[in-house]
Amino acid sequence: MLGLRSTTAEQAKPVEAPLTAIDATTSVETVLAQVLDARRRQAQDIDPVSAQDVADRITSFVQRGGKRLRTAFAWCGWRAAGGCGDATAVLRTGAALELVQACALIHDDVMDGSPIRRGAAAMHVDFEQMHLTDRMRGSPESFATAAAVLAGDMALVWADDLLTETALSTAHGVRLYGEWRDMRAEMVAGQYRDIHAEATGASGLDEAVVIAILKSALYTVERPLALGASLAAADDQTLDALRAAGRCAGLAFQLRDDLNGTFGDPALTGKPADDDLRTRKLTYLLAVALTLADTTGDTEAAEVLAPGALATSHESLARMRDAIERTGARAAAEAEISELAAMSLRYFARASSDPALRGEFAALVERASGAMAFRTGRPR
Repeated sequence: MLGLRSTTAEQAKPVEAPLTAIDATTSVETVLAQVLDARRRQAQDIDPVSAQDVADRITSFVQRGGKRLRTAFAWCGWRAAGGCGDATAVLRTGAALELVQACALIHDDVMDGSPIRRGAAAMHVDFEQMHLTDRMRGSPESFATAAAVLAGDMALVWADDLLTETALSTAHGVRLYGEWRDMRAEMVAGQYRDIHAEATGASGLDEAVVIAILKSALYTVERPLALGASLAAADDQTLDALRAAGRCAGLAFQLRDDLNGTFGDPALTGKPADDDLRTRKLTYLLAVALTLADTTGDTEAAEVLAPGALATSHESLARMRDAIERTGARAAAEAEISELAAMSLRYFARASSDPALRGEFAALVERASGAMAFRTGRPR
């Protein structure tokens, strides 16, 4: 009951609208801290062991970092649709999105076997170390996998609870929940398509784009924009423009993530730079490289990147990177990111005539995609 009473009290306190998207990302930290504190106390009331081992780890993971891009995009959608005044609902929606992100990252690291996240041990690796340190029985790996899956599930439960409470407190709750419901289903579908492509050795460009859209683009930008806009009773025209802007920016974000997952510096990205290659994940980058290798007759690159050609050493990883670079796929991805970013800003301009807000959105797209800012809505 402590957690429920605390949450209800939070909802009763209006939050003044942040002035900018950056202000929103700062304000959501306060909201997240309140929500996480309430959930931890609720977990403690239920069971102190799982509270310490699971709830505390989720809290630490959520507060350890993250760009809070989804919160910022939700704020942009809210403002583009005319949102102003009390920003409580949009900030709580942003906090729910950050909890969904925690769930997605924890589960993704388990599925990919990634050891590092946000510059520290991934959740399953942390649980495995706990198993070893505490001299627990059974397989450390099995325990760690199960515990991390449960931690991801709990983060999703917290996100759902927060979004439901927010939806019940606003006149636009039905629309808000509809966007949220679809977003969760898309995320699961995208994750499955990802592992299905890996298991079947898929290499097609169309398949890679579908995975990028479902797994990342929708819940990173398009759905946050629509969630924010739904809280301001956006009309269909505005929603359509925001969805198109979000789809383009979300794809640009995922393509940048593909590049970072192959050529990035772990010290800067906070995650390994070889996971995608090691598992031969079907990314847009890989699909383009295979297409270009086939087009140009680069049989060596095609063989290095073909299904079954898993990288198991530094040398084989280097050969895969060289093949991708040599085909021109890296340059093609960079060009596509720039074009998608520019398209995103053009669509957003249809939803908002406010130059300041368009500038805020441009800065977010630049931050998400690594593309140069297009402050005027045109590539510079």
